[in-house]
Amino acid sequence: MKHKLRSFIAAAAGLGLPLAPAFAETTPVPVVKAELIDGWRTASGSEMVAMRLVLAPGWKTYWRAPGEAGIPPRFDWSGSTNLAAVTFHWPKPVMFDLSGMRTFGYQESLVLPIEITAQDPGAPIQLKAAVEIGVCDNICVPMSLSLTGRIVPGGAAVPEIQSALDNQPEAARAAGLSAAECEAEPISDGMRLTARLTLPPVGPEEVAVLELADQSVWVSLAETSRNGGELSATADLVPASAQPFAVDGKDIRITVFGGTGRAVELQGCAG
Repeated sequence: MKHKLRSFIAAAAGLGLPLAPAFAETTPVPVVKAELIDGWRTASGSEMVAMRLVLAPGWKTYWRAPGEAGIPPRFDWSGSTNLAAVTFHWPKPVMFDLSGMRTFGYQESLVLPIEITAQDPGAPIQLKAAVEIGVCDNICVPMSLSLTGRIVPGGAAVPEIQSALDNQPEAARAAGLSAAECEAEPISDGMRLTARLTLPPVGPEEVAVLELADQSVWVSLAETSRNGGELSATADLVPASAQPFAVDGKDIRITVFGGTGRAVELQGCAG
C-alpha cells in the first residue's frame, strides 16, 4: 500500500499579507492551502501525483505562461531524492482581466498533475519542492510554498487527478492543424517570432500564447490574427542578455485559446 503524501501549508510573502501560515488561527481568511495528492503508476512506469491549491474566495493563481501582469510559477526540486525527471500536465487556464491586462490562470483552486520519474523505479521517491507562485485579488503578491511527500511505487487512479488530465488543451493535430511554420528575425534586444498555423477556428476570439522551453526568456503577449484558414501570431522574445539568439523550432510551444473555454496546443514548430 502506498504511503499517504504529507502536505504542508503555504506561508504568505509580502505586500501587506500576514507572514503567518495560511491556515493559522490568527488568519481569519486563509489565502492559499497547498498539498500533494497521492496518485498511481502510469503505463510507462512513472508515478502520477498532483499539487492541489485551494485559494480564498475571489483569489486567483497563474498558469505557466501568466500573461501581461502575472507571476510565473517556479518549482525547485533539488531537495528531492531518487528523482530523475518531473513533467507537468497543466489544465486549461481561464483568461481574465487584471487592471486592463490579459492574464491566464485559475480561480479559487487548481489541481496540477505532476508526472514523476524515479532514478530507481523500484525504490520510494522522497519529494521536496520549494514552489514560488503568484496570487491575486485586488493586488498581486508572490507566495512561497513548501511541499514534501514520500511516493511508494504503485497506487490506484485518482478521479480528481484524472479529471485535471482530461482538462488539458486539445492536441493541435486532433483539432485539425495541417501545417505549422515559424520564423524568427533579430530585433535590437532579442528575436521576433512569427507562427503561422493552418488551423480551423478554435473560437470567436482567438488568442495565441507563444512559449519557449527556456523560461528565462521573456515573451511578449502575441499579436494574433486570422486570414481564412491561417492563424498568425507574433511575439517578441527577450533573453537576459538582451541580444539576438538562436531559436530552435522544437522548443516552441503554441497554445491557442478560443474565447469559449476551448484551447488547442502545439509543441514544436518548423522553421
